[in-house]
Amino acid sequence: MTAEAPHDATGPTTGKSPAGPPTSPPGPRPRRHPGPRSRSRPHPHAPLHRTLARALPVSPALVILLLFLAGPIAYCAYIAFTDLQLTGQAEDSFVGFDNFRTAFGDEAFVNAVWLTLVFTVISALLGQNTLGLALAALMQRASKPVRTLVGGIVITAWVLPEVVAGFLLYAFFRREGTLNAILDWLRLPTQNWLFTLPILAVSFANVWRGTAFSMLVYSAALNEIPKEITEAAEVDGAGGWRRMWHITLPMIRRSIGTNLMLITLQTLSVFGLIWVMTRGGPGGKSQTLPLFMYEEAFQKSMIGYGTAVALLLLVVGSLFSVVYLRLLRTEV
Repeated sequence: MTAEAPHDATGPTTGKSPAGPPTSPPGPRPRRHPGPRSRSRPHPHAPLHRTLARALPVSPALVILLLFLAGPIAYCAYIAFTDLQLTGQAEDSFVGFDNFRTAFGDEAFVNAVWLTLVFTVISALLGQNTLGLALAALMQRASKPVRTLVGGIVITAWVLPEVVAGFLLYAFFRREGTLNAILDWLRLPTQNWLFTLPILAVSFANVWRGTAFSMLVYSAALNEIPKEITEAAEVDGAGGWRRMWHITLPMIRRSIGTNLMLITLQTLSVFGLIWVMTRGGPGGKSQTLPLFMYEEAFQKSMIGYGTAVALLLLVVGSLFSVVYLRLLRTEV
């Protein structure tokens, strides 16, 4: 009786030869288990095509901005480094930073910078911003007829052309104007406001004309504050000033920053209002940077120097914008 070959407990026999290499089992090879299909690789230019497709709708606006905004700014930046003049010059030449050195050494330029800052702080930061917020807060509690009347008066001053507003305020502040007539009727001393305090007169004129914008911005911001919060603070005994300081102002912080940035940039570029009222006088006492730039470029025909002053004014506006944009960042 023959003994059976021992069965391998670890698995089926592999058909190994005692002296040779392993041999594959007979029959067809087993099929591999089908795995997930491999995704096709994206085309290397697909992201570029998608970017171009997305940029196509805004390309006309981009072309217009480059043509009418970036192009003139770049050309003005070039002119600021030349001695270009309107008359009496065959060709201009590159002078480097001479125009800027001349500006910082010019007492009239330094005076214009100082008056521009005074005009901006008084008429924009203190005047338009504060008065606009006060009017918006008062109109929240006023009756509908009062809101309609006050809003109509304030907005009418805003929509008037700058030259028209300048003539109206000139008639108000001149020696024989409305303000002196009122003071004389009240038995108070009168004076020529456009001669004695010209920068304050033009600052008040800009406040009168531009407060409507701040009022509209703050009215929209105050309407977004939930009434439940203010009512709860009022029930807790918080007065009007405490509610304004601890609730209203923090909740409209971003609107305050946006409004300050916009009215500051608008005030830095005011020209027609001051030109109509005082022409920068008397003796340069109300000559801000836009008027100084106009006088140097078009009255004295020094286009290169005037453009350098305009470029410095652009830098000042950019610095204000950077400060306000940092204030607009969300607090962590």
